[in-house]
Amino acid sequence: MTIVITIPAHNEAKSLGKVIQDIKKVMARENYKILVVDDGSTDGTTHIAKENGAIVVSHQVKKGLAQTFRTELAKCVELKAEIIVHIDADGQYLAQDIPRLIEEVKNGYDLVLGSRFKGKIEYMPLLKRLGNMAFSWVISNVTNLKISDAQTGFRAFTREVAEKLNITSNHTYTQEQIIRAAKQNFKIKEVPVYFKRRDGKSKLMKNPIEYAIRAWINLLRIYRDYQPLKFFVGIGSTFFSLGFLIGLYLLYLFLTTGAIGHVPLTILSMLLMLVGIQISLFGFLADMQRR
Repeated sequence: MTIVITIPAHNEAKSLGKVIQDIKKVMARENYKILVVDDGSTDGTTHIAKENGAIVVSHQVKKGLAQTFRTELAKCVELKAEIIVHIDADGQYLAQDIPRLIEEVKNGYDLVLGSRFKGKIEYMPLLKRLGNMAFSWVISNVTNLKISDAQTGFRAFTREVAEKLNITSNHTYTQEQIIRAAKQNFKIKEVPVYFKRRDGKSKLMKNPIEYAIRAWINLLRIYRDYQPLKFFVGIGSTFFSLGFLIGLYLLYLFLTTGAIGHVPLTILSMLLMLVGIQISLFGFLADMQRR
């Protein structure tokens, strides 16, 4: 059985060598290859990867995590991988947990997620922890599965998952793989893993406010794309309710004082309710299109 362990890397020359060597130690008895996808690094990442015996695919310029992931999948299919393991280059996930993920794939699961929240986390900023929990709650709601770590960068999956799941998002590709796998009835399982404290600052969360804004935007994107009915009807119901409440207030004034008029409020009430109905209809149309 051919196993390909993939490592996306952007300027990870300091940690990449140790990550590869740790993988070699735990995979000595397996038929495996290590693939590093260098996303436009400028610090010698490619040199370190080749020096340590990895297959390397390089982007000339940085294209981002989502495109790097798509490059990984295409190369793994080309290498005829039967099991693909995706692990980060910064050394926060432990190579010694890789065989546990692989074992679950061999046991019949199609996508195995290394869950930090079921395992042990040495350190994670509170804002990032809350963001991960929010993503996991949304993905659990969308897939009707109990997912504790929807943003994990440590996962193992079959060749069939790589070939059949067409990842299109540039923002929520980690969650998209889980959602698409669940929708296509692939078997998904979480395995507890250890998550080390990162040496140095996180490359993904340089600005906490920016991280929070991007996280919420991506959460809304997930609902919009995969639960359009809930997304649009929720927004539409808010507009309709505001207009309806204004209408009730005007009716109350008429019944208690006999006052009529309030033309601006009347127009606002009707406008809000019409907008609410229209947005809700968008939800029904989007849901029909999705199906």
